[in-house]
Parts: sequence; C-alpha cells; structure tokens
Amino acid sequence: MSGVGEEPFIAAVKPLVDAIGGEMLPLDEAGQDDVVLSWEGAEVAAVRLPQLADSLDHILAAMERRHGRPLADLDRKAKQEVVRTLEARGAFSVRHGVETVASALGVSRFTVYNYLNREKGA
Repeated sequence: MSGVGEEPFIAAVKPLVDAIGGEMLPLDEAGQDDVVLSWEGAEVAAVRLPQLADSLDHILAAMERRHGRPLADLDRKAKQEVVRTLEARGAFSVRHGVETVASALGVSRFTVYNYLNREKGA
C-alpha cells in the first residue's frame, strides 16, 4: 500500500483485511465509509470494506485455496460442508447468493437448496 509504511501494526492487520476482501488505504484517501485504524493513539491507515457481493466472491476464492482445487471438483460431502460454512457466514443473504454458490460448486440452485434444507432437517 503506497503512502503507509510497513509498520508492525499494518503488517499484523493486513492478512485480516485481505481475508475479508478489504483494501488498505493511506489516510488521505479514506472516504466517509472507510474504517480508520488507530495504533498507539495515532491514526495510521484506513480500510475500505468490500461490497457484499464482492465479499462472497472473495470467500469462495479463499475456500478454493483452502481446499486446493476448484469447489466444483469437491465430492458431495465436501460441497455440503462448504454450503454449511457459507450459510454460517451469511452468504445466502446476499442477492443472488444461492446462484453464485451453485455456480462455484458446479451444481444447480435446487441442489444448494437441498443442502440447506438437509441441514435444517438434521
């Protein structure tokens, strides 16, 4: 991030910002909706949070990295676990969330709803 040195605090929070799909910004580029980070009494940087739809794409990409392959290549049990994790993280409250997840898993919307309903019935 230009304009902000690699201070220990910045280095410590950057993995979290990356994990949520945020963007570190210099303070002079911070907008009204950005989150300003303070360390030892001084404002040091700002974080621009992603739009919800972008967050879902970021979460899906992180899950692919964690599994080491495309989510569509997972077996049924692993896909069901992915759906459980995504539901817990609020993925299906995002507009077109079911469609986005179904596409990433290589299954139909109906299958995703079945996975969700199976959880509620278990």
